[in-house]
Amino acid sequence: MSVRIQQGPFEAGHEMEALRGNDTRVGALASFTGYVRDFNDESAITRMTLEHYPGMTEKALERLEAEARRRWDLLDIAIIHRVGTLEPGDPIVLVCVSSAHRGDAFQACEFLMDALKTQAPFWKKETTPEGARWVDARQSDDEAVARWQKPD
Repeated sequence: MSVRIQQGPFEAGHEMEALRGNDTRVGALASFTGYVRDFNDESAITRMTLEHYPGMTEKALERLEAEARRRWDLLDIAIIHRVGTLEPGDPIVLVCVSSAHRGDAFQACEFLMDALKTQAPFWKKETTPEGARWVDARQSDDEAVARWQKPD
């Protein structure tokens, strides 16, 4: 398992191969890479700044990783999230999940991305031609993570 918060870029292919390693039990590796777009719902984006609370952020990601392991039969997980100033086209986040079977890998990867959007303490500021603004949580992100809630 690997949870990393970093300023510099990552190479998704390298990270996926490192996660898989030489483990012949791996029958599936699912991944998601998120990138900075050059637009939002209202305007062009020229830059994005991501901030976090060191220590707290890693603990939150580790809790999400542990939850995914409880729910699915997984071999390994890597979560990499960048902070700092990013430009359109820069990679922001990488989630990789290995498992013996594709269903577990796909579901865990999707769960982790949905949960990251709402439960990880990151603060995002977008810079547009009109100025900079902090990004509010989206209802669609809350709805996406709600489908993973277990009934009481």
